[in-house]
Amino acid sequence: MQDFKNISVWEKSHKLTVEIYKITASFPGSELYGLTSQIRRAAVSIPANIAEGCGRDGDVEFGRFLQIAQGSAYELEYHLLLAHELNFLNDKEHENFTVQVNEVRKMLAALIKKLKSDNQKLKAKSS
Repeated sequence: MQDFKNISVWEKSHKLTVEIYKITASFPGSELYGLTSQIRRAAVSIPANIAEGCGRDGDVEFGRFLQIAQGSAYELEYHLLLAHELNFLNDKEHENFTVQVNEVRKMLAALIKKLKSDNQKLKAKSS
């Protein structure tokens, strides 16, 4: 087990989630249980799954939770695109969030790749 707060992708995704909450507060009230809720849920899922994975037993399970977080990042990217096309986000806001989501996705991919590589090395040593 490791402290999730020491993982840079968790920190970045947590900050993104806080920003998402702030910007979605300005979305139309009629979207509170619609797109606002979906965007927030997808955003929260990223750092929450990283944190949960840290509390699991071993790198294989941690990797599985990182993959779930990565899926949530893709989902968030789509929801932000929809919000932009519905004019809930302006061009600058959409671009800013898209860049942040892409950075989180890349960081997750790199961490997943590292875990897989480390696991393969351990298997090779034990063979």
